[in-house]
Amino acid sequence: MRVFLTIIFVLVCIALTAIVLAQEGKDAGLGSIGGLGDSYWGKNKSRSMEGNLVKFTKLLAIGFILLAIILNLSVF
Repeated sequence: MRVFLTIIFVLVCIALTAIVLAQEGKDAGLGSIGGLGDSYWGKNKSRSMEGNLVKFTKLLAIGFILLAIILNLSVF
């Protein structure tokens, strides 16, 4: 069981690293000073590919933390 959880943990680590590297930077540049950063895509970001990456990153991060705790506390 511990070997199976360790393999899942490694896969989650690799996927989390790849998804974080695939995301765009959060800086909006000088356009955000005058409000120019609020475009259609900026307001509807949760429906875009970037929004999906953010949601999936959160899920993988939660899975990473839970697996790390389980693997650390497990005695089986």
